[in-house]
Formats: sequence, structure tokens, C-alpha cells
Amino acid sequence: MDVGEIYSDAIRYPSSDWKKVIILGIVTLLSFLIIPAFLAFGYIFRALKASIAGSDELPEFDEWGEMLVDGLKVFVVQFIYFLIPAVILAVGIGGTLTAAPLDPVTGPPTMFTGIIGLTGLIAAILGIILGLIAMVAIANMAYYDSELGAAFRFSEILDIIAEIGWVDYIIWYVVLIIVGVVGGFIAGIINLIPILGSIISILIISPYLSLIYSRALALIYAYE
Repeated sequence: MDVGEIYSDAIRYPSSDWKKVIILGIVTLLSFLIIPAFLAFGYIFRALKASIAGSDELPEFDEWGEMLVDGLKVFVVQFIYFLIPAVILAVGIGGTLTAAPLDPVTGPPTMFTGIIGLTGLIAAILGIILGLIAMVAIANMAYYDSELGAAFRFSEILDIIAEIGWVDYIIWYVVLIIVGVVGGFIAGIINLIPILGSIISILIISPYLSLIYSRALALIYAYE
């Protein structure tokens, strides 16, 4: 299955059951209460697991406790993977500003400004690389039935990416970004409708895009 086929399938996938899309949207709408946010993560992860297992249908909303735990696991994996570039950025900026107090007139010395910029660039590049690895890590965790340790088997995860092919994987990722941008553009137009537009975006557009992501990730993970 090539990238075009993956996204053709993924874009159709959520429309197989609009009721579940809207339920996910309602859960997402309640994310400000914190727990529903993890439930949303958990359901999207459940869709990932189901797709990897070969199902073409959206999973049920049941076993909410399990779904909550899965959502927490997804959050932990993402947090740990993005902690490294965040720490590098914080330490680099903090250390540089400590070593070079700001001049009230001229601002920070050029050299130190350059160091901050370089630190930010390194953190950004590392963040992109780890972000690519983190997605396959989450898919690997789904494949091993929510086993948290499977998300940190770095050698295995890199072998999976190598089997997919880094070029194909990056193309897949770029298309994912494009799909997100298009979805955001559509949401922006719908949001022009007062109140109703925002409700439609949260209840339909946002969960639809999330399910496209989970389906596309499952299909690239099981790349053939």
C-alpha cells in the first residue's frame, strides 16, 4: 500500500460511523475537565490498535477505564519523547541568559543571541526527529496491546522505520501535515459561522482529523 492508498483509506475511515465521530467530538469538547482529554487520547489510540489488528471499523466506546489508562500512556510516551528537546532548549537559553545579563539599551550580545538561536535550532531538529520516532513508538505500543515498554524499544522502532523506508515515512509525514492544514483551513471557514461553526469544528472536524491520523499511522506501521 503506497502513501496515496494509505490516505485514501484513512480519509474514508471515520465516515464509517458518524455517531462515534460525534461522541469523540463531545469527549474532546469536555477536554477542559482534564479526564475527558485522556479519554479522547485513549479512543484515538484504540482506533490505532483496531486498525493495526486489521479492523476497518471504528471501535466501540466501552471499557472506559481501560481507555483512560491508554490515554495516560499515550500522554506519558509523548511527554518523555519531547522532554529531551525541551530540556535542551530550556538549559541552552537559561544558561546563556545567566552568563550574559541583558543590557537595557543594546539587549543581549550578538554572540549570545547566536548561541540561543543555535540551541533553538538543535532543539527543533531533535524535536522533529523524536516526533517521527514517537509516532511509530505509539504504534508499536498499540501493536503490543498497550505495553508501555514497547514504546521505548528504540532498536526495534528504528528497525520498523527502516523497513518502511525513511524517505517513504517522511513523505507520509509531509502528507499528514498537508491533510492537517487542509482540515484546519476547512475548520477556519466553518468557524466564520457564529457559534455553530465552532461547535461543528469541535464535534466533527477535530475528531475526524484525529481518526485520519490514527488510521494512517496504523497503515504506515503495517507497511507492505
